[in-house]
Amino acid sequence: MLLLSPITLIAAAALLCAIHLIRCIRSPLSKIPGPKLSKFTSLVLKWKEIKALRTVYIHQLHQQYGPVVRIAPNEVSFTSWEALKEIYCSGGSGYDKTEFYDLFKIYGRRTMFTTLNKADHAKRKRILADRYANSNIMKSASVTGVQERSSKFVRRCVSAPGGVSDIFVNRLISHYAPTLHRLFSRVLYLFAKPRETPLADDYVLETSQLSGTAPFTLMSRFDEKTGDLDYIDKAAECLDHMAAGIDTTGDGLCFLMWELSQPRSLGIQRKLAEELRTNPDTPFDKLPFLDAVVCEGLRCFPPIPMSLPRYVPQGGRSIDGFWLPGKTIVSCQAYSVHRLNSEIFPDGDVFNPERWLELDGDADRRRIQFAFSNGGRGCVGKHLALIEMKTLLRDVYSRYSTTPHESMQEEAMAMSDQLISARPLGQKCLLRFHALDAM
Repeated sequence: MLLLSPITLIAAAALLCAIHLIRCIRSPLSKIPGPKLSKFTSLVLKWKEIKALRTVYIHQLHQQYGPVVRIAPNEVSFTSWEALKEIYCSGGSGYDKTEFYDLFKIYGRRTMFTTLNKADHAKRKRILADRYANSNIMKSASVTGVQERSSKFVRRCVSAPGGVSDIFVNRLISHYAPTLHRLFSRVLYLFAKPRETPLADDYVLETSQLSGTAPFTLMSRFDEKTGDLDYIDKAAECLDHMAAGIDTTGDGLCFLMWELSQPRSLGIQRKLAEELRTNPDTPFDKLPFLDAVVCEGLRCFPPIPMSLPRYVPQGGRSIDGFWLPGKTIVSCQAYSVHRLNSEIFPDGDVFNPERWLELDGDADRRRIQFAFSNGGRGCVGKHLALIEMKTLLRDVYSRYSTTPHESMQEEAMAMSDQLISARPLGQKCLLRFHALDAM
């Protein structure tokens, strides 16, 4: 009974708190700049995550404390190229991923994106990377498919009434409190169902059991290179690629077209239209201003703007002048990397495609471009995403100009975190399409 007395319980709690405080104060991370509360608790960071404000919160911390910030007792954020290179490129693929990526398992299976260690990732990537090589992406079947979907999107936009078109259960809770998430989700589902993809689920599950798929597809690659994955593994991988490609490319284009439609960007839109209209059959790699617009769009509005967490390897590492013990969570976020390295991107908050046309510093700009991550675990679909973005921009701005609809407010296009990607806060982006005069 003595062990359960209030005094004993209070004393035990006080002892545990004291031990925790001493460990935090004596931690090797104690000298890293950051909010005082971050030394003792991660609750502030988790609250910002649940409120869809993590990216902005960390960006503000970097503005206040510099390129290295302790954002939780065991988590540090960086913005420099040196840190980015160490975390994501050292040893080819950088550090191993954290359990955060368990949130993205599909049908309970790990995909290339959700594998945690480098060995498992490398094994899966060897199977799939061939399908995303630029030489394969540029083959007629892939390019034709992208062109057909781009043309369909443009027709839908311009045929809308008045030429106005909309071009656009919290999983974080499941990460931190699985039981709470299950209860919360059941209640939430009664009022607002989350976005679901039943057609995609059914299509992928059915297709993964078929043979004779087209030779440029992921499924055909699975048939060629592996027999140790069942159809659920294959379906999970394919659905993961579908979701990743749709959300990220779509979000990036949405923010970029919104920016191009602003009065401040009218000159940029006109210059883009002029290049596209005077070079209708020119390959993308011969359209420098289109490339500059896409690069600047990815810099200012990276489809995955937030942190990509990794574990410091066993034995610890020195990053940006600070020694971090093994299992410390470290990360960079593209939003801050792209805006706070002023020696590489002067006026980082300004949308200025012209910077990508300057020869001086070009290698540094492209090296620190973090929209697709870096190193061996960088986005395998980078070439496909770039083709999709350039195709749609050419189809739109060679024939139309765009302006914001009168009902749209700048605040509605503020970035809202969606676990790992971002979308407009207002969940819509209404643009008016105006036909350009025929040349």
